Amino acid sequence: MSRQTLFKVFGMIFAGILAGCFFRFHMNERKQSCTEQLFAMDTFMTFTACGRDCEEAVEEAIWEVRRLDALWSTGSADSEVSRVNASGSGELSEDSRVLLERALEIHKETGGLFDPTIYPLMQLWGFPTQEYHVPTDAELREALSLVDASKVQYDGASVTLEEKQKIDFGGIAKGYTSARIMEIFRSHGIRSGMVSLGGNVQTIGKKPDGTRWQIGIQDPDSTQGEVLAVVEAEDQAVITSGGYERYFEEDGNTYIHIIDPRTGYPADGDLKSVTIVSGDGTLADALSTSLYIMGYDGAVEYWKAHSEAFDMVLVTDQGALYVTEGLRDRFRSETDPVILNRDLSCF
Repeated sequence: MSRQTLFKVFGMIFAGILAGCFFRFHMNERKQSCTEQLFAMDTFMTFTACGRDCEEAVEEAIWEVRRLDALWSTGSADSEVSRVNASGSGELSEDSRVLLERALEIHKETGGLFDPTIYPLMQLWGFPTQEYHVPTDAELREALSLVDASKVQYDGASVTLEEKQKIDFGGIAKGYTSARIMEIFRSHGIRSGMVSLGGNVQTIGKKPDGTRWQIGIQDPDSTQGEVLAVVEAEDQAVITSGGYERYFEEDGNTYIHIIDPRTGYPADGDLKSVTIVSGDGTLADALSTSLYIMGYDGAVEYWKAHSEAFDMVLVTDQGALYVTEGLRDRFRSETDPVILNRDLSCF
């Protein structure tokens, strides 16, 4: 997606949001709003905090993003992840330990569809460098043999990979980062704020006017970044994955960046986008990708088994819109959605 389109999406999502944060003076108490932007983790980010210490909160949040990016960037030879990938083992920092533990846990829960060892396949297709390549069957077989997080050895402090295995936290890092930012905001007394890390949005509290934050979900068929629907959020992450985000075309075929670890090919199911709404940003990030790979039936079955942890919005390849019942009163769209009930009935 171009930077121009990204800024247009941000503008549509935040035009109403930022209007709720403003300067007020009441009984000598100054309430202030702060908004900053940053490009990191290969995406544009927007930080918004409302409160007396908002400047310090946003400054510390930006510092934290840069620190975590330096730990996990596969594009930097000096990052912790790159050093582990180069040597095959290594001690992990506290943040990396937490993230690896969550990644391995979600790998099991999703039957391997979320896999932090997917990096050899991402490299093969050229997505990290944008030097795109459609691999041969032999190349795919070799890379696929390296993708299996169950082979990762982790003792709570250090990690050991099988020969030529490589880890990548790209499918979960932004969710963890947004959750850390919310912790930083709270430590500064911020009770109203939000952060957008590309398609990852996380909120704290409500807007200063007492209403929930309005988070836009991009129309996957729009080339101009138009919004398909709006979800109201409070103390939740709203994270979307879709094939329209990053892809390349070759010989009339389109290859998206979401790779199915079972086949080594880009996911080719019946969903155009998946949005996860959860109080757990790390979980929401991982599930948005995993459920996209599962397809409609798998995503609904997974939600049925874990409905206490998240809600979701599904857009199918036929243009149908499905929304789980927890979002019924917090969802708006010009397209009439089908509401998914926990007993799997639709109405």
